[in-house]
Amino acid sequence: MKKTEKHRKAISEHCERWTIPREAIFGLLVKSQQHLSAKEVYALLQISNSEIGIATVYRTLDLLDKAGLVRKIQCRDGHLRYEYKRGDQPDHHHHLICTDCGKILNYRDFEKEELDLVRKPEEIMEKKYGFLVRDHNIEFLGLCEQCRPGGQKFLAKRTGR
Repeated sequence: MKKTEKHRKAISEHCERWTIPREAIFGLLVKSQQHLSAKEVYALLQISNSEIGIATVYRTLDLLDKAGLVRKIQCRDGHLRYEYKRGDQPDHHHHLICTDCGKILNYRDFEKEELDLVRKPEEIMEKKYGFLVRDHNIEFLGLCEQCRPGGQKFLAKRTGR
């Protein structure tokens, strides 16, 4: 099944009409390599299409989340950020979230070990509770290299400057 067919099937289970504004919002997330808030999506879309309202952005992001096409990330600043789920295995990653500036880094190290570790609890939860785990997200909260104590010194030492 092609990617677009898979997208249409997932979306059709959650809405009857796929509109041009929804396509623009989804297209922006597909092209973006960033973790965008609804307000950032709205601002970026205003550059090319000023007819899309902020309420449409929020509703569409919620729809895409329910359809399993975007990953929703809760940040400490109270904002949700969204990223397109590019696939199960090839893009499997988690997040390092700076609790000071809100920067989000994708984390892919130890992927095999992490998946091996998570599979057993998933199997137990399915047997014990009948709960089918479809996805999981691990977030590490802390301070990025700029925000951590001695951040500029740490960055200079790490980069050799």
